[in-house]
Amino acid sequence: MNAHEHIAAFIAAQTVATVCCTNAHQQLHCFSCYYAFDTGQTLLYFKTSADTQHMQWLQAMPQTAGSILPDKLQKLVVKGIQWSGVLLAENDPLAAHASKQYHLKYPFALAMPGTVRTIRLDTLKMTDNSLGFGSKVHWKREN
Repeated sequence: MNAHEHIAAFIAAQTVATVCCTNAHQQLHCFSCYYAFDTGQTLLYFKTSADTQHMQWLQAMPQTAGSILPDKLQKLVVKGIQWSGVLLAENDPLAAHASKQYHLKYPFALAMPGTVRTIRLDTLKMTDNSLGFGSKVHWKREN
């Protein structure tokens, strides 16, 4: 299994991400959200409302970073993802299937207001102590 496959399998198996953003005054804000993951395109889909602080900030400054931890923590085996990426415009071709993919994973979210948005993940670093203490697996999007 290559680095992308190893990291993608972990991300696809989890449900909650922490997403971090900043505003023009370099203030930081983080939020947690349910996500769906497109393994082939390395895209993260999440649902939110346009009037939230994080969406206002992300619209103005779309660079973002975040982390994903296992849904079930194993205290003796540290695993997790650190990532960076960019919020895509709603009309970006890569975002075309965002709503469908998100609602396939979370059908209950159809009853919730909001829009499914897409983050293109550009760098991924996975800490995976099941591969040996302090093991890191890296992936970076090719241009």
